[in-house]
Amino acid sequence: MSTDAMASEVGTPAPFVPKLSKLAQRAKEQGWLKWAIVVAVSFAALLQVIDTSIVNVALPYMQGNLGTTLTEIGWVSTSYSIANVIVIPLSAWLGLRFGKKRYFIFSVITFVLASVMCGFANSLPMLILGRVIQGFGGGGLLAPAQALIFQAVPREDQGKASTVFTICVIVGPAIGPVLGGYLTDNYGWPWIFYINVPLGILALYLCSTFLVPDDPSSREDHRNDKIDWWGIFFLSLGLGTFQTMLEQGQEDDWFSSPFIQRMAFLSVVGIVCFIWQELRVAKPAVDLRVLRYRSVSLGSIISIALGMGLYGTVFVVPVFVQNVLHFTATETGVMLIPGALASAAASFALAPLGKVFSPRMLIAVGCLMTIGVMVALMGINPDTGYDQFFWPLIWRGFGSVVMFIPLSIATLGALPKQDIDAASGFFGLTRQLGGSIGIAGITTLVAKQQFVHRSQIIGNISDLNSAVGERLAGGTAFFSASSGDPVAVHKQALTLLDQAVDFQALLLSYRDVFYFVAFVFILMMPLIFFLGKTPKSTSAIPISE
Repeated sequence: MSTDAMASEVGTPAPFVPKLSKLAQRAKEQGWLKWAIVVAVSFAALLQVIDTSIVNVALPYMQGNLGTTLTEIGWVSTSYSIANVIVIPLSAWLGLRFGKKRYFIFSVITFVLASVMCGFANSLPMLILGRVIQGFGGGGLLAPAQALIFQAVPREDQGKASTVFTICVIVGPAIGPVLGGYLTDNYGWPWIFYINVPLGILALYLCSTFLVPDDPSSREDHRNDKIDWWGIFFLSLGLGTFQTMLEQGQEDDWFSSPFIQRMAFLSVVGIVCFIWQELRVAKPAVDLRVLRYRSVSLGSIISIALGMGLYGTVFVVPVFVQNVLHFTATETGVMLIPGALASAAASFALAPLGKVFSPRMLIAVGCLMTIGVMVALMGINPDTGYDQFFWPLIWRGFGSVVMFIPLSIATLGALPKQDIDAASGFFGLTRQLGGSIGIAGITTLVAKQQFVHRSQIIGNISDLNSAVGERLAGGTAFFSASSGDPVAVHKQALTLLDQAVDFQALLLSYRDVFYFVAFVFILMMPLIFFLGKTPKSTSAIPISE
């Protein structure tokens, strides 16, 4: 008697037997289907990881081509991060509602189509809209990829599968800058988005071929699940208006502008309503109740600070070396490779280090390393070159991994199993949020401090200053060789002096950024020692205790 007949006779539905593609069926028979799935979803996730770093080296080129300010072009990165933040809490529900394979493939398609839109963008609003859509697609790749891997791979092979996935995540930041630099220098910045098309088609083919179809009955079980739309709306309102306030505050003179006042008001209303909504519904988009655990609350605060400092500097260093030191995009990408490789090396070194040192100790060491890197970068000057960035970026890459992975262990390692998913989602949210705040805050700080330093430098320029007289005399002598008009020569010499003032003010403003990041890490360090030791039991310590 067949399985279907037996099931019908006892009144139970027949077990679901997924219909595999011919190649997937052959892979299953030969025992390598699980590894094909690991490679397929890891490659798709790699696209998302690369795209977070490939854009940074091209930002100055986008800024010039689209005619925007540095503050405005920062939205190209910030909008992508905000879209990721919004969709990450939804990815688990969407996978259950529509099927994990369907949703994952839909995310790949969305990511690729949005990449085409970004490449064709001829204005900043169009580019930002494309990045938002791309962020929604990318948010459905990274987290679901891990779930698909653990679903397809047996427990005894999950360690190897996780290593493959981790390597892809680590290689992404190393590939992104150099690939972005090469494409920008040789073909133009739109090609950093067009490159996603052939790679996305390959990822789509691999996922369509090897991913196991979803059980229709499991989708039906979640067909009537309700999503926390109000929570997502309030989260989007709070974050969107808050980021707008940060991005436009400097240009609009902050709270003297009615627009900035409205943005500040809406951000407070959105965040307060979001907290209220998430604490009252049974199935919130972001479960804030996990903050009752001390490790989660303190770890999330530290995560925001780390995201601000580390992701902010990832954004600002490429902009600095191209705008101030006039590096090409390719040179910038090559400069960033050693730091990314140091991050990869640190991830493998953490296993033996974790057996000797506690997570708190490793986090503290990583903070000290990062503070030292920021102090080293404060010494930048017009003669700074590639060699002066090599070791600071190496130590920054090593220090970032030494902080982030132990922080995850200290924050989540002691939680009860039923709270790990919710806490992990919130922890990831804070890291993304910290990165968005860091990018917006640093671009604002650069613009503000450049104006402050210019005012200070101009205050020291007068006819009584011998250095000013010598600079003007030198400029006058230089331009006199090609012009006989003394008035025009004098104006050219003054213009040259003004450009020197702007350059020095910009240089000092970037120095202030590195000082600010170091100060943030110094303030954060005491919180590390309040995390508490990670107990071996499966329970965590609530704040009330």
